[in-house]
Amino acid sequence: MAADHANRRWPCLRHTGGHSYPRTTQPAAGNITHRFISFSGAHSLNSDVHAASRSLLLGINEQRYLLLIIVAVLFCLSLILAPGGSFSIPDGFDTSQLILEVRLPRTLLTFITGASLGLSGAVLQGYSHNPLAESGLLGINSWAALGAVIAFYFGPLAALAWWVPLGGIIGAAVGLAALGWLARHSMSMTGFILAGVALSALASALTTLALNLAPNPFAALEVIFWLMGSASDKGLPQVLLIIPAVALGCWLLLRTGPSLYGWSLGPDVAATMGISPQRLRTRIMLGCGLCVGSTIAMTGSIAFVGLVVPHLLRPLVRHRPDKLLLHSLLGGGALLLLADTLIRILPMGNELKLGVVTALIGTPVLFHLLYRQRQEE
Repeated sequence: MAADHANRRWPCLRHTGGHSYPRTTQPAAGNITHRFISFSGAHSLNSDVHAASRSLLLGINEQRYLLLIIVAVLFCLSLILAPGGSFSIPDGFDTSQLILEVRLPRTLLTFITGASLGLSGAVLQGYSHNPLAESGLLGINSWAALGAVIAFYFGPLAALAWWVPLGGIIGAAVGLAALGWLARHSMSMTGFILAGVALSALASALTTLALNLAPNPFAALEVIFWLMGSASDKGLPQVLLIIPAVALGCWLLLRTGPSLYGWSLGPDVAATMGISPQRLRTRIMLGCGLCVGSTIAMTGSIAFVGLVVPHLLRPLVRHRPDKLLLHSLLGGGALLLLADTLIRILPMGNELKLGVVTALIGTPVLFHLLYRQRQEE
């Protein structure tokens, strides 16, 4: 029953001997390392496997080029699109100044945030073998927002530009550390998600407490609107400030690809491949902390991007966790650019917040995943 349940949940895996292996391979008798060595007298089988791998790689590369084109189109559209869906420049505004000082920072921050959240979600899901793992659902976004609020209100260096992003990174790291500690005591899918929900509720309560104790109560309303999530009203220097942290975080997370694939094959295979669980966990914590903490400190809480994007793109890479990472990075940026474009097109008096739109998109996907999990059980 457990094996059937795992096979339905993760179509790319099969269970043998208590561990998960790809459907395209079989665990060899004796030494497990024979899985990665050519079988004697099976040259035709190896040729077929290599041909299939090349075909899969070609398809994945084509998909990445398509995602790059989509991102480029949405990026350019966001630069030239005005509120209300107009492409004209308002009277009294210089075109270059408007693009460089208003639209470019917003567009760049939107893409960076979506890419960071999409990549973080794919890594968290690959590491936990849990399709519901996502930085917002697991409370990492809430802890990053808490760290940013504390740094903004109570930090001794709040006047420095880098102080609030640093508070967001520290908050995300604290949330990840607490989640990792709780996960070791509850390894079931339900327990893992409930632990994240509890951490998110705790961070939200502490954020409310920080707002109540804030020395400037008039700024509390502004912070509440900021917590809804938005990439507007940010200057280019502020966006450039977080790029090094985001770039380092994305680099760390992208490097986990081979380890995540080995980890998906089971702990015995991962050990044979020289994968250290502690080193992998540390790299994921650092990468997610840098990506999520720095972006959430700028935009406020934006959830469900890391849930929706890997869920939509996973079938394209045949459920390979290592191949999903770059797809999710590009897909997350594209999704958030699309959401921000829709916000500007909608004819509304007050512009919707980006976090509200992603929640409206992500909630049905979450219900769908929960319903599918219920049907599988």
